[in-house]
Amino acid sequence: MRNSVHREITQLSPEDSFLVYERVKDDFDFPIHFHPEYELNFIYKGEGVRRIIGDHSSVISDAELVLVGPNLTHGWELNKCTCKEIYEITVHIQQDLLNEKMLSRRIFKCIRDMFNRSKHGILFSQETTMKVMPRLKVLPKLNGINYFLEFISILNDLAGSENQTLLSTQFSEMNDFQNSEPIKKVYEYIQENYSRKIGLDEISQLINMSPVSFNRFIKKRTGKTFINYVNDTRISYASRWLIESEKSIGEISYQCGFNNIANFNRIFKKSKECTPSEFRKEFVGMQRVL
Repeated sequence: MRNSVHREITQLSPEDSFLVYERVKDDFDFPIHFHPEYELNFIYKGEGVRRIIGDHSSVISDAELVLVGPNLTHGWELNKCTCKEIYEITVHIQQDLLNEKMLSRRIFKCIRDMFNRSKHGILFSQETTMKVMPRLKVLPKLNGINYFLEFISILNDLAGSENQTLLSTQFSEMNDFQNSEPIKKVYEYIQENYSRKIGLDEISQLINMSPVSFNRFIKKRTGKTFINYVNDTRISYASRWLIESEKSIGEISYQCGFNNIANFNRIFKKSKECTPSEFRKEFVGMQRVL
């Protein structure tokens, strides 16, 4: 299982505080992955789906809500679920949404403690899930400061809720990703230059490695080759623009650094298991806070 784990590049940009996705799917297979953001995941009509978080695996009920901590491996399999309209809301949250100084205030103690517990993955009770569900459904439709404040209010209510279950006995083993200075340099460079061709020689010189050594380094840290890692970044930005903008697929393809639309369509479908146009139709809505 460990060999199949990959580091996901979410659509959350460094300027965002958090990002909310809302969609309805007829399948629910998300391979085991990890990322440095917190993830709040709500699923409705997903009875029979198998959830994997860290070393814990379980079949979910009709509705469930989980909070996954940074770099904790997680994924979902369709398993025995037969529903063709699985409703999902996923929120990706920056680690520094609330900085240490703010979290040290007594008013935020519950949220701070919940974030600390989330390194195991937290399953909220059915009662809490059903109580919060209407607010989560409304969240993508809000705007501006009300959107931000409502989400903080939801986090506060979840933090104080009863019968929370810690899922994984192990902590994340992936923290070396964000603690690696070379990886940070590579990540920031690709974020700034993904829209153009980035050569292996160019990126390896950035961290004073030979191209061969760099390829081994990036594969060990991310589970991907350099070109696949760059393409995942491009697909991440393309996914956002497909949802947030009315740009044509051709425009988005070129702006994300792909030299032709056929290549873009092929790589996108391999990554998302659907075409760009199908992906655009799949999402009910998405909101972000800048």
